[in-house]
Amino acid sequence: MKHLRPFLFLAFLVLAAFAFFVARSEANPETIKRVAPGVYFREGDMDQGHCNNVIVEMKDYLIVVDANFPSGARAAMADAKRISAKPVKYVFDTHHHGDHLYGNSLWTQAGATTLAFKGVAEELKRFEPARWVAAAKSRKDVAELNQPGSEAPKQDINELQYVLNDGSRKVEFHHFGWAHTKGHGFVYLPKEQVLCTGDAVVKGPYNNTADANVANWPSVLQAAGKLKVKFVLPGHGVSGGPELIAGQAQFMTALHQAVKAGVDQGKKLEDLQASIHLPAAVSTWVSERSLKTQIKDAFEQIKR
Repeated sequence: MKHLRPFLFLAFLVLAAFAFFVARSEANPETIKRVAPGVYFREGDMDQGHCNNVIVEMKDYLIVVDANFPSGARAAMADAKRISAKPVKYVFDTHHHGDHLYGNSLWTQAGATTLAFKGVAEELKRFEPARWVAAAKSRKDVAELNQPGSEAPKQDINELQYVLNDGSRKVEFHHFGWAHTKGHGFVYLPKEQVLCTGDAVVKGPYNNTADANVANWPSVLQAAGKLKVKFVLPGHGVSGGPELIAGQAQFMTALHQAVKAGVDQGKKLEDLQASIHLPAAVSTWVSERSLKTQIKDAFEQIKR
């Protein structure tokens, strides 16, 4: 079963790419939007498997949220140069998944320091290099790097909160617990009230629950929601406001409750996959293709 996980993970990414078309009317892939002075949201192209990026301008340098896949990293680099002549000093990996981290080596070669909460490196030790090897078979941009595996963040954050403040802007890095992944991190700009969530929040049917804690996910979002937030910049899908946090939490709560009720009744996984239909209120986050996988992941987490 362990050998199947990398391929199941890649299969989910393919399904997520199909789900992209559901929300295509809202999407503007590979475009940059100014969210606040010096803060830019770059929407990734789901057709290419890219995540979203956020570019934050400091006094003398730039911070980029998420390294992306290699092809996404190159595109984000080019856009960062168009935004500012300042160098990218830091790239923060919100979590260990390839579409958010596999571009790390390109950023470090360009002079940036990659950083993440320590749980990210720990998860890489669990799942790599198997996922990298599997990705290299299907993605040209990964194969072309000719690396034996993914490059881990160069700097670990060992506390639950880390701050960068150069006098012109304060940037906070928060870890609220195990949600989308075990080491997941958020980036928060208190003055601008901007929250960068990685895949802890998405807008659309893009939730990958393979490495998640579905039961704890809403609690993590509740903690993040206690920050003063005006703008939510998700890992996939279009940006929005606090309603994205609320909707994401509602989806995870509904998913977990439905699966838990079935488990308590002694139902088999196949029965749950055939019978569970989540409320219309969370339809934005639901894809019939990916829901079966999400039910399976929640089922296995509950049965542990």
